[in-house]
Formats: sequence, structure tokens, C-alpha cells
Amino acid sequence: MAGSQPPDRLAYLQAIDSGRLLLMAAAATLVTAAFAVTAVEVRPSAHPTIDWTAALAFGGFIAFGELLRLALPGGRESAPIAMVGAMSYALLLELPARHSAKPHFEITHQSALLVIAVAAVGMIVGALPHIAAGRPAGVTSICARIVAVACVAFIFRPLVSDVATKPWELAFSIMALLVCFGWLVDALVGALIRADDVGAKFSVAMLDEIRLQWPLGLAVGASVIITAFSTKTIGIGILAVFIGPLLVTQIAFRRYAGIRATYLQTVRSLARVTEVAGYVEAGHSRRVSRLAVSVGRGLGMPEPDLLALEYAALMHDIGQLSLRDPIPGGATVLVSAADQDRIAELGADVISVAGVLDHVAELVRCQSWPAIGHDPAPPLGSMIIRAANAFDDMVGGSIDRDKSAAALERLRLDPTEYSAGVVEALAEVAGRRVPSRL
Repeated sequence: MAGSQPPDRLAYLQAIDSGRLLLMAAAATLVTAAFAVTAVEVRPSAHPTIDWTAALAFGGFIAFGELLRLALPGGRESAPIAMVGAMSYALLLELPARHSAKPHFEITHQSALLVIAVAAVGMIVGALPHIAAGRPAGVTSICARIVAVACVAFIFRPLVSDVATKPWELAFSIMALLVCFGWLVDALVGALIRADDVGAKFSVAMLDEIRLQWPLGLAVGASVIITAFSTKTIGIGILAVFIGPLLVTQIAFRRYAGIRATYLQTVRSLARVTEVAGYVEAGHSRRVSRLAVSVGRGLGMPEPDLLALEYAALMHDIGQLSLRDPIPGGATVLVSAADQDRIAELGADVISVAGVLDHVAELVRCQSWPAIGHDPAPPLGSMIIRAANAFDDMVGGSIDRDKSAAALERLRLDPTEYSAGVVEALAEVAGRRVPSRL
């Protein structure tokens, strides 16, 4: 066992792409500098300006938010409560004065590096229970959040004295712009990492991030600005007030993610019926689904369309259950066009019964249509399923490159049935045999 550890560690390091390493290096540099400067500020010989009550309150709030981080569709992670705490601390204007007989407000003077230190400690503490439970630490997501908070803190903290004396409308505008900027930085980093992970185009990955994250970003931004202004009258007790609404928002997103995961698990179980009944080879539906999703990403399809494509590809052979005698090997590419149409139509009818997957049913119904010459033309998702299914019918689970090349050449020789653009994208995907993380 001891002898196998170095290769495993080496493989793990090789699996970390350069983008992640750069992100981790940037976050580690920021946190190291923050700890070093903070250590100097708290020396007895120095004159500390750290409000430890505020630092501990916001740090605890961030840790609580990191503990309750949210799993979003597509393998993403988000910690909206932690981001509210970190961004609010970065944009903090004034707090009620302590140890003063006359009530008044004091401008907060924590440095940007102190903000980073508090955010980093809070996120690390909040991640410890996840590690103890055997769940991923979420290092990449934590680093992205630290970088986003650091960008906002470095811009705002030197300006806090000027902003605090300006009319509230101007202060509101500045903070709103910075919150949007921090959210865009977080989304940008997430899109870069995801584009590299799944082989998607960056522009598509960025649009997917914005589409998925903007509701949470709006809730976080509104909470941050209200918190920054409310601390002038309520103090840091405003953090306790916001826990309830933020938890409700997070529960709603968690339910949405759970419903989506349940749908996918149900679809996968339904897709296995054809395999268990002996109509198709074991693993065929899963392979076609992975191929189709990879091809769709290569062609720039957005994530909602990719989800429908994944569902349709998993269930593309469900219509074969209507056949009296199974097709040899389940290879629909070997049967007549009329039989292919009948299988596709019956499969679409089965899916339509659910009443909520009409778009998926349409993709399955159109999968038997040729790429050229049919009126109306089949959707892109249907053409992808048709090509991926034909490829897997000819290759199966084999990794023989000669066999794959022969199958691709056969598809290229029939541009009427199979879209040339889809086949070329399939050739690129087949060359790397679709990573399992898809």
C-alpha cells in the first residue's frame, strides 16, 4: 500500500490543470500576505486598529455560510451566505462607537488584507466539517471566492473614508457596482475552470454561469448592500437578522438541484430497462449520452439544451420495447428507415406521458430524420443523437482506434443522413474517448 501512494499523488497533481494551479497560487499568495500583515498589526508594540468583535462576528458568519454551501447543477458549488458575510465585511462603512458615553458612528478601518484573512479563516473553518465527513473540501470554489472578495476589498477599503462622508445615493451606487464586479469575477473564474474541465467554449460556459448564478447573485448583492448600511444603526447584529431569509433562499435552490438530480436518476433508471430486457447492449445508453453531451459542448450548446440532450440520449432506444423481437445487438443503424421512425415515434410517446419532458420527447422523435432533405429539418440535438447512436452501434465499448476510424469514415460517407459538422465534432470527441467526469 505504501508503494502505491507516490504514483497516486503524482496522478492527482497531473490531473490538476494549469488554470486551477494559477487560481490556487493567487489565493495562497493573498492569504499568506494577509496573515503576515495581520500578525504585524496585532503585535503588542503596534497600535492595533482591528475591531475584533466585528472580525469574529463576520468570520463566524462566513464559516456558517461555508458549512451550508450549496451544490448547484453541473457539479458547481456556491456558498451564498459566506459570500454575503465576506462581501459585507469588505464593504463595511461604519459601526456604532464602542466605549463611548455619547452614541455616534465610527468609520471602520480594517485593511483589505484583514478582510482577506477573516474571509479565508472563516471559509477554512467552515470547510473542516465537510472534510471530516469525507466530502470534497471545495478548494477551487473557496479560492475563487477569496479572489473575488480580494478584488472588491482592494478597491473599496482605501476609499472607505471618502465614501462614508458622501451622500448615501453615491455610496449605494459605488457599493452596487463593486458587488456586481465581485460577482462577475467569481463567475469569470468559475467559467474558466468549467470550460477547461468539460471542454466547453468559454463564451458558452460564461453565459451558463451567468444564467445559473444571477438569482443567487442578486440575493447576495441585495443582502450585502443592506447589511453595509444597516450596521450604522443596528450594528453587527444585522448578521443574525439576515440568516433566516438567506437560508430560505438557499433551501429553495437546494430543492431545485434535488429535483433535477431526481429527474436524471429516474431517466437513467428508465434507460436501463432496454438493457435489462436485452434489447440493447449493456452500457449503450450511457455511452451514447456521454458522446452526445460532449459533441453538444463542442458545438457550443448552452447548458439547458445539454441537459435535454442528455435526457433524450439516455432514452433514445426506449421505443425498442415495442418490438416483438429485439434487433441483433440493439443496433438501430441496421434496420430500415421506416422501423427507425417507428421506434423513435414510440419512444417519444412514452416520454410524452410524463407531461414535463416534451422537449426531450421531440428530440427522440426527430432522431430518425436525415440531416438533409427532411422537412422540417431535425433539431441539432436529434442530429447529435443520431450520429452518436450510429457510432456506438458500430464501435460499442471498444477503444480500438482503427474501429473508431472506420465507423467515423462510414458516417462521413453519408452526409445526407448524418450532419457533417456533427460528425467532425464527434470525431474530435471520439479521439479522446469522452472523459468519465461528463
